[in-house]
Amino acid sequence: MRTVSSFLSILLAQQLFSANIPVKKIILYKHGIAYFEREGTVVDGEEARLDFATTDMNDVLKSLTVADMSGGRISGIRYDSNETLDQRLDRYPFKIGSEALLSSFLDSMKGARIELKSGERTTAGVILGARAIRSSGGGEKRIAREQITLLLDSGDVANYDLEAISSLKLLDARLEEQLKQYLQTMGQARSREKRSIYIDSSKSGNRDLRVSYIRPSAIWKSSYRLTFGEANSMLEGWAIVDNTTDEDWNDVKLSVVSGRPISFVSLLDTPRYGRRQVAELPEDRAAGPVVYSGSVEVTAQRPLVSSENGLGNGRGSGGGVGGGTYRMPPPPAALAGNLQQSVQVQASSVEGATGATLGELFEYNFAGPVTIKKNQSAMFPFLQDKVAARKLLIYTERDGEHPVNAAEVSNSTSKTLDGGPITVYDGGAYAGEALVETLKAGDKRLIGYAVDYGTRVTTAFDSGYQNVREIHVKDGTLVLRSAERETRTYTVKNVDAKPKTLIVQQEGISEYSVLSPKPLERTATAYRFEVKIPANGSQTLKVEQERPTESATEILSATPDFLIAVIENKQLSEPGRKQLQGIADLKRSIVETGSSLNTTKSRTTDLTDDQTRLRQNIDSLNRVKGQEDQVRAYSSQLAENESQLAKLRDQKRDLTERKSTLDTQLRTAIDALEF
Repeated sequence: MRTVSSFLSILLAQQLFSANIPVKKIILYKHGIAYFEREGTVVDGEEARLDFATTDMNDVLKSLTVADMSGGRISGIRYDSNETLDQRLDRYPFKIGSEALLSSFLDSMKGARIELKSGERTTAGVILGARAIRSSGGGEKRIAREQITLLLDSGDVANYDLEAISSLKLLDARLEEQLKQYLQTMGQARSREKRSIYIDSSKSGNRDLRVSYIRPSAIWKSSYRLTFGEANSMLEGWAIVDNTTDEDWNDVKLSVVSGRPISFVSLLDTPRYGRRQVAELPEDRAAGPVVYSGSVEVTAQRPLVSSENGLGNGRGSGGGVGGGTYRMPPPPAALAGNLQQSVQVQASSVEGATGATLGELFEYNFAGPVTIKKNQSAMFPFLQDKVAARKLLIYTERDGEHPVNAAEVSNSTSKTLDGGPITVYDGGAYAGEALVETLKAGDKRLIGYAVDYGTRVTTAFDSGYQNVREIHVKDGTLVLRSAERETRTYTVKNVDAKPKTLIVQQEGISEYSVLSPKPLERTATAYRFEVKIPANGSQTLKVEQERPTESATEILSATPDFLIAVIENKQLSEPGRKQLQGIADLKRSIVETGSSLNTTKSRTTDLTDDQTRLRQNIDSLNRVKGQEDQVRAYSSQLAENESQLAKLRDQKRDLTERKSTLDTQLRTAIDALEF
């Protein structure tokens, strides 16, 4: 029994051979994209083909460039369509199923001319049919043999056992080519994620091609070692590169780039369908706004709190925040001594990479070609240079009682240092670890790498009063700008027999502004102050700050008492005081007039109710004999009430008119109010 797969090696050997265009140059970026450059010779008759993962096709299609270095011209680039395997195989006139028998395949090729070879004998004819003959013995039918029936050129019909056939060949060139393409499609689809790109050239003969493109790749990582020295410190940088592709990188020119260019996925590989009147390209859409952060303010000045035994001059700059502290208690003295003797760390002897600025990016080019096998990673040195590293302490409130051992590192290497972890060595021994942001040439950063148990910091808060700073009126609104003061006192205790320099980092830059002392520098979120601490001594840092507040009140709805409180404020100008005093007087008059008007209305209502009662009593007594005297008394009282009601109505009218006049005067005064 033979399956179709047993003939694949024979038929695939007849396909076009694909030329090898090896990778020569790779540039890795920090945003998950890599630039690849290939160079190779395509021999006449070979096919220039590159295979990619389906997920890479969008990036490859938008970036692919091809140059014929031998003087020819590229006539076109073809690539496998974004179809499923079944969709691609449906266009062929035959099917080859999984574990399909050779006889079944040949039977589907009825009418095709074929050539059979058996030993030295060659037979040609037209396929009439093919079948598998199954034996009837046993529990299940077994295939005994397979046969093919041919119509020979002589007109005879003959049967042949396929087991005796050493090879067969389709004599229809078109059908043979379709079978080759069918098998090639199946071979490429063994990995569903693989797609091929074919490069067509107008020139015959050998072609020297250079192909470049970008595709997703593993992000390269940087790692540093900082070794403190008496005069200068040594900074050593290593780049960690991962080859996650399906091919080896043999003797490639490798470089890595610090920085993050804008990159996105454009669905060029996916066919688009739709009505013409609503179709649009992504580049036709308006670009969204980009928000860029502002610069940080750096103050070059003397230390804020000084000591004769202090170290350094406190002229650090840079807005980065030290991070990645490694918290561990100090080892016992004996263990520390053994550690000092056994772990003597020396700087590695490495060959650094050359660097070049690419706009806002920075590229590290490694010396000589490198080799990284597929599914392997490697470390390459890109820096070994002396830097200025000032040892100090950093304290923030989240650190608790103890500050962090730190260093102010100045990038004097003329290279951009990519962000990454730093392992710190002090006195030849491991001292801790830190993280650093990307550092441009000439910039500085603070890094914290261990907890300092020889220093304690306590913080005391004192919230002060809130005073009004400015008073303004516009469009009938009174605006009070105030400031709430706060004092933070940091007390620093040094129990070690050596002086220290402490950087106090105080968060909350968006809420408070510092009154005194002037900060050494500020980042986007914090102020920094420098404190000199004597050996076995203490020092304090008192930071006075204020938080501005603002309140707005509609003058029309403000009470006279509120206005009087504003009038008595010393920050109010004299013209403003006079205007507000007039408005306060009008409001007081309006309140008094309104009170009188309400009293008059209440008295009028009472008399009107009394009049109704008297009339009801008079009406009832008129029906009873002998009540004439009482009726006359009620009538006299009713007349007196009528006289009082007339006066009250006059008062109500006058008060209403007065209040209306005062309201008009108030609105006019408010509209004219501005200071």
